[in-house]
Amino acid sequence: MKAAVVMQAGHMPVYGDFPEPVPADGHVVIDVEASALSHVTRGRASGTHYSSSQTLPFVPGIDGVGRRPDGTRVYFFGPSEPSGGFAQRTLVAQKQCIVIPEALEPVAAAALAIPGMSSWAALIERAKFVAGETVLVNGATGASGRLAVQIAKHLGAAKVIATGRHPQTLSRLQAVGADCVISLDQDEPALNRALQPHFRDGVDVVLDYLWGASALTLLTTAARSLPGGYPMRFVQIGSIAGAAVALPAAALRASAITLLGSGIGSVPFERLLHAVREVLHAAVPSRFEIDTRAVPLAELAAHWEDNGSRARTVFIMQE
Repeated sequence: MKAAVVMQAGHMPVYGDFPEPVPADGHVVIDVEASALSHVTRGRASGTHYSSSQTLPFVPGIDGVGRRPDGTRVYFFGPSEPSGGFAQRTLVAQKQCIVIPEALEPVAAAALAIPGMSSWAALIERAKFVAGETVLVNGATGASGRLAVQIAKHLGAAKVIATGRHPQTLSRLQAVGADCVISLDQDEPALNRALQPHFRDGVDVVLDYLWGASALTLLTTAARSLPGGYPMRFVQIGSIAGAAVALPAAALRASAITLLGSGIGSVPFERLLHAVREVLHAAVPSRFEIDTRAVPLAELAAHWEDNGSRARTVFIMQE
């Protein structure tokens, strides 16, 4: 069968032949229809992600959408090594497959699953979000952040504040549920002034997809501006703006801010799958939107690297 294959650690995968998966007890062979390219998939393929495997060669792709032998369309997560989502067929534990609505297109489902899981799990599993609360999404102009705005509203957020740098995307966020938007493309004093009124009114949950300088400004401004004892939960999800911040200790002593992380390892696996199920079953009735770019797996080399596009790359399998 055709697949993307990682032959050497630190090298991008190549399109070629790979052995068919062998059926095993408790597992099912999936005819893959679509699998999205994610930061996690790139990181695991390069060996830099904390969940990377040492098995070589292997097929990358941590999830995808396809059909079981009985024809049922499913979302699958965590194929059994060395199988992966970037192949015509893959082997997955039956308990890691979720039946999805036929009305949801496979490319859309593959694109929505991981970004949707990131915000759903962060809100429900980590922040213990309650309908009626205020949510701030830091980094809402990326695919995951834009979807987080929609999911927060779907779950009942009374107010959603969105921050980001891309002006065109930022200007369109109110159409998908943001009540107000704040540009990160300004100096720290100006950003501080823009954030202060919102924190004074009370922000319950921050979903942070960036870390780095903007997260530091959010935390220090919140510490100074939140009402006394206000229990804001700051959930760290992604770190594309920097791996570390120099957070003053006083920011935590002088506030009731709780710092949390959300991702593989901080949320039980079965609860991550539950979050995906909820997202994919809500996608059609709630009209979740995510920009996608569907490309044949054979064009892997041209689309593996991040080219700055805000659309989510989804590889589609062809016989």
